[in-house]
Amino acid sequence: MEGLLEGKESKKRQWMYPLVRKGRFYKWRSWLSYFYLIFFFSGPFLRIGGQPLLLLDFMNRHFVLLGQVFWPQDIFLFALASLVFLVCIVVFTIAFGRIFCGWICPQTIFMEMVFRKIEIMIEGDANKRKKLDAGPWTKEKITKKTLKHALFILVSFLIANTFLAYIIGSENLIRIIIEPITQHWVGLASIWVFTLVFYLVYSQVRELVCTLICPYGRLQSVLIDQHTLVVAYDDLRGEPRGKLNKAADPFNLKGDCVDCSLCVAVCPTGIDIRKGTQIECINCTACIDACDQVMDKIGKPRNLIGYFSENMIRLKEKPTFTGRMMAYTAVITVLVGVLSYFIFSRSDMDMTVMRSAGMLYQQQPGGYISNIYNAEIINKTDKNKRITIVTDDPSIQIKYIQAPAVVTRGGTEKTVFFVMLPASHIHTAKTKIRLQLVADKRVIQTVSTNFIGPVND
Repeated sequence: MEGLLEGKESKKRQWMYPLVRKGRFYKWRSWLSYFYLIFFFSGPFLRIGGQPLLLLDFMNRHFVLLGQVFWPQDIFLFALASLVFLVCIVVFTIAFGRIFCGWICPQTIFMEMVFRKIEIMIEGDANKRKKLDAGPWTKEKITKKTLKHALFILVSFLIANTFLAYIIGSENLIRIIIEPITQHWVGLASIWVFTLVFYLVYSQVRELVCTLICPYGRLQSVLIDQHTLVVAYDDLRGEPRGKLNKAADPFNLKGDCVDCSLCVAVCPTGIDIRKGTQIECINCTACIDACDQVMDKIGKPRNLIGYFSENMIRLKEKPTFTGRMMAYTAVITVLVGVLSYFIFSRSDMDMTVMRSAGMLYQQQPGGYISNIYNAEIINKTDKNKRITIVTDDPSIQIKYIQAPAVVTRGGTEKTVFFVMLPASHIHTAKTKIRLQLVADKRVIQTVSTNFIGPVND
């Protein structure tokens, strides 16, 4: 019976109470997180050319990145950008392991740099928090827990509002806030759903997002090799570990590790880095800062735990840019170049012109020959556009069957029209003509097409 109870107890979740040691890496991560948080909360309200910095309006299929507006017609750009992003993840993982998780991932930044600091401010350091949770529900405990979770909900509410602003736009978010609730039930419900999700993630789920839910840790184990820089323990220098006792070890046979287990105590996912690289390690460098402080106290060199590759520890090699890294970097360079070309050469509007299939030319009064054409115009801007189609040759006339109207933002418009050429200008069976799409009194695009007519001698 005792064995069964112990088995059940071992499966119970072990709540994490990581210590905080403010070393050099912690300071760098803090400054990076401050920049990230300022950028995150201000992003929906920043404008470039009147457009938001980032907008992912999936409901209306309206996307904005760095002031550039994208519509469903640009789906190939999204696919190409996704491919570039995935290859970048692969390259960074091959080169630096799970560094994204510890330094840039929103989950880590909000957990360690926002919610963890609130928790420490109210309940104290790791030992005090652990003692408080294990103790009875006194007035002090109820007060602290209520205050902590109230602040957690408040911060989650702010995150939810900002997150929603990236989806519906800051203008719509402000409208939800200032207008009557009855006009925005869906928006208000969305805010509170997101608030609840963020609150549960940062108050209850916590490190399980990194250790169980996120697939990136599993991906890391496939991609890293002996050249990958990861947070690692130099066991050749540290072993055999043991308490510092010069009298018991006069010949200095022990390693530099004094077995203080501080590296385990500061780890937000609760692993022992001395057991090697593990998928739960998010490369947050907390163990490096803690170990460096111990090494300073006992007069040993730093970096017993540091950024190492396996070959740096085993073979004493310097970090190398391997052939595999070069190959992936070349692929990224090509993909980024192609993506940049398509983005910067992308026009505000796009016109496709096709001659009506199966239709021959027709003779018109006044010595003209006509062909019938179909055109489809796509508006890729965020404004409605009134358009016309003209030619660069004043002798050519255009007669509409279905005149183009206003093309709505992100919308399409179809038109059918005759193009009429003077018969005297036709000398071959196919004559090249140029049609121009005009909007806002300027030529947006020029399209070349063939005109079929009789051959004049």
